[in-house]
Amino acid sequence: MELRILRYFLAVAREGSITHAARRLHISQPTLSKQLKDLEAELGKKLFVRSSFSVRLTEEGMLLRKRAEDILDMVDKTETEFKALGEIHGGDIRIGAAESDGIKYLARHIKELQTQYPRIRVHLYSGDRNDLAERLEQGLLDFAVLVESNDLSKYNHLPLPGADTWGVILRRDHPLAKKEAATPEDLVGIPLICPRQGLQKELSDWFREKVDRLNIIATCNLAYNGGILAREGLGCMLSFDKLVGTGPDSPLCFRPLKPPLHSKLFLAWKKYAVFSPVAEVFLQEMQKEYVSE
Repeated sequence: MELRILRYFLAVAREGSITHAARRLHISQPTLSKQLKDLEAELGKKLFVRSSFSVRLTEEGMLLRKRAEDILDMVDKTETEFKALGEIHGGDIRIGAAESDGIKYLARHIKELQTQYPRIRVHLYSGDRNDLAERLEQGLLDFAVLVESNDLSKYNHLPLPGADTWGVILRRDHPLAKKEAATPEDLVGIPLICPRQGLQKELSDWFREKVDRLNIIATCNLAYNGGILAREGLGCMLSFDKLVGTGPDSPLCFRPLKPPLHSKLFLAWKKYAVFSPVAEVFLQEMQKEYVSE
């Protein structure tokens, strides 16, 4: 299976059309069609369902798309690292990050680094803890900003300053908005929107025996989208503070949990990881500022 063919396959998967993909790849449609048929023959699986004007992926095609994206990401990352060997004036750093106001500390150090090396490029991948841990393990990320409830023993890590405050984001006309904080008793029975991977350990421990009485009506992996659900009155969203606009002009407000619940963030990387020169410089700068735990 050639990398070139995988790139052809991804182009068709993303365009949803062999004609459009061929035009973007600057090859003829018959040539592209033949390459796809040869790929299906090589794998022994049908990858596309073809219609008059479009194509869509089969289940096997969707699996190959995910694998192809990971493979090509790794290839591109490796090529970039080798091109950067011996060159500290530029390069790429790939960082995965959970949604958090604490990312500002990372941004400040990246900005300082770019004043010294203007050609540095940072690729930020946002995702939940499971996505980030998987991509870090696969080597698709150099670093990941993880919440402390992750199993950090598998990684080298540095603590970032401060901590995120848990609470609920809800409409200002919701009865709970009249309170200064939300207790476990307040949240039992009302519609809740929670992180996609379900109630994280720290939240489950906070609710204690009441966790089985919760009415979780939706999950989301991005706080912004969850905030839209809350704004439209679907429920109250469990989230960190400062991820969704809750200022005076917003229909939403934030109420912290009571007793308070906070989560620290950590910059993590694989043990025995081999970094590109620019990623190594970034790590050294972070280690000067923060003490490893």
